Amino acid sequence: MKQLTRIFSVAVILIFSSVASAEEVNPYKLLEDVATKTFARIKDEHAEIQKDPEILRTIIEQDLLPYIDYNFAALKVLGKHFRTVPKEKIPEFIQVFREYLITTYALALTYYNGQDVIFQPMQDTPEDKTATVRAVVREPGRPDIKISFKLRKNTKTNEWKAYDMVAEGISLLSSKQSEYESILRQDGIQKVIDIMKEKIAQPITLEQAKKEEISE
Repeated sequence: MKQLTRIFSVAVILIFSSVASAEEVNPYKLLEDVATKTFARIKDEHAEIQKDPEILRTIIEQDLLPYIDYNFAALKVLGKHFRTVPKEKIPEFIQVFREYLITTYALALTYYNGQDVIFQPMQDTPEDKTATVRAVVREPGRPDIKISFKLRKNTKTNEWKAYDMVAEGISLLSSKQSEYESILRQDGIQKVIDIMKEKIAQPITLEQAKKEEISE
């Protein structure tokens, strides 16, 4: 379980970079370019982050969240329950899910320690509105982690945005669906919202990542 957590924690760092703007519509090139820029900022602010890990939330919200299709991801997590949950609760769910992603990925960034990321060879911009970009995360002393990123294109704006990643064959989005499916069925959407709010309220610390490093 800890190894799976590590895979998602390291890999999820990169999902934010799986984006393309309207001006540059090749998702393969933008993935690598934005990832390089993101990691550079984390390294530049390393000393500040060590003192105040909450800075990671700022990095996520300012630099990366605008390129994540959190609306689509939130509705995918609801799955079939989208048809049965109270419609007035959906906007609140999406907003809380947005904050939940900021927290989740800020926590994931605490694991980043200069791992090498090897991207697949450049490809032409796909004609379809979806794309899968593959990469390998390499860290000395650990097995390579194979990752693929799922992106979708807004046909009106030509923007590419990330909505899922798959690490070693396991979809992050599908895992969240499974995590909340029984809660949605038994307790309803408000319970899921409350659970996410509890996690959002927790401070970002570096201690949990360190503890998992030591215990392995």
